[in-house]
Parts: sequence; structure tokens; C-alpha cells
Amino acid sequence: MKKLMAAILAGVLAVCFVLSGCGGNETADTQAEADQSLQQVLDKDELVVGLDIAFPPMGFQDENNEIVGFDVDLAKEVGKVLGVNVQLKPIDWKSKEMELKSGKVDVLWNGYTITDERKKEVLFSDPYLANKQIIIVKADSPIQAKADITSGKVGLQTGSTAEDAIKADPIYDQIKGNLMMYDDNNTAMMDLDAGRVESVVVDEVVGKYYLSKHEGQYRILDEDFGDEQYGVGFRLEDHALRDAVQEALDTIKTNGVGDEISEKWFGEPGLML
Repeated sequence: MKKLMAAILAGVLAVCFVLSGCGGNETADTQAEADQSLQQVLDKDELVVGLDIAFPPMGFQDENNEIVGFDVDLAKEVGKVLGVNVQLKPIDWKSKEMELKSGKVDVLWNGYTITDERKKEVLFSDPYLANKQIIIVKADSPIQAKADITSGKVGLQTGSTAEDAIKADPIYDQIKGNLMMYDDNNTAMMDLDAGRVESVVVDEVVGKYYLSKHEGQYRILDEDFGDEQYGVGFRLEDHALRDAVQEALDTIKTNGVGDEISEKWFGEPGLML
């Protein structure tokens, strides 16, 4: 497998060489030579994945304190294709980009939404899963529409795209004084159950997972805060690693393994984009 990855690396560098040679672009050639991101992962035999371990079903700790989830399984399969081990490293999700830039992790991979703002400091893979920001309320709540959440407190995770989506929505001016920020979605949902907030804005994949585990306790409003897509995040300069991981993801999607992981965590195959 490592011979395969060496061949892929050689191919990537060869393409960079040809492109830079044809254009006489010494800068591009220098950048290609300087990008050792994939080789460094291969040399240390480890891909370090930064994640939030309170984000089910993408990445979380189960009853045995083992880190599991859809993204966890996907990352491990990518590791198999690359021929390296995968280290799961819990990080402070509020500081995720800083953790990546500092070199503490090789990638950010845990329901990480692709946004134009994040693209300024993070290199993304192609989208691999669709998502949206939904509104969850208790089953017996009088809240029926998006406009109704202005009547109570709204819970959401700090540094999440839920926060970005709310701030970009016209309703923000009406609810900004009622926002309750949490370090993780688990605590937000606990406060919803306890009545300390009247609604929670959260990723659809997370919200639906909670509903499946607590049937009859919550419901999802018909209106939401818009569609989005998940991607794997890399340092801006790490094109070689990004391309290798993307090729591995493409393989997983076509060889049936992606469907197996999707079936395991979402109850249906074919969800990978």
C-alpha cells in the first residue's frame, strides 16, 4: 500500500513539474518541492485527525469512552488506503483552525462545514456530505415556526456554523440577546430538555441522531437556516496531502465502503456526495 502511495506522490510531483516547466514558473516548482505534507505523513506512519468528541454521530465518545462515529470510520478507511495509522486527537473546536495551523493536527475532520470565510485560512477537500442547520424544540413546545424562536432563548455551539448561519439571517437582530452559547451540542440539548432554552440550532446530522435516540421527546421545525456541505480541512499549503486524501475518499465512495459506513450511522447508503 505504501508503494501505491509513493507512486501517487511521484505522480503529483510530476504533474507539478510539467506544469511549472511548461510555463517557466519557478515559483510553482519551488512550492511543489516544498510541499512535503503527504511525505511527512507517510514517513511518520500517522495521520493526526483533529475532532470534537461531542458531535454525534460524526465523532463522539461511546459508553466505553471509545471515540467512534461516521467521520471516525471514514478517516480510518482513508488511513488504510494511505497505508498509515490514524490518530484521533480531541481538540477545542472553538480554536480548530489554530490547532491546524500550529501543526498539532494534520487535518480537521468532524462535521466541518465548508464556508467562504473558512476557505481564506483552510484548504478543503471536495464536499463529501450534505447538511443544514435545523431548529430543534421539545415535542410539546408551542414553537411552530422559525419566527417563533424569538420568544425564548436559543442554544447553539460556540464557533459552529450554526452561529454563522444565525448571524447571517435577518432574524439575528431579534434573537441576538437571547442566544445561549455552549462548548458542545450535548450541553445545549441537556439545557433544552431542562427548559433553560426553548430551542437549539444544530447540524441536521446531529439533530436527527439525537431524535433517533430520544424518540418522542423532540421535533424539528420545517424551516431551517440553510443548506451546507462538510469537507476535510487542511493547511493552505498542504496540497499534496489534500490530493491524496481526496483520492482515497473517491475510492471509498466507489468501492462500497462509503455505503457501509453510511448505513451503519444513518441507516441508509448512498449519502456520500
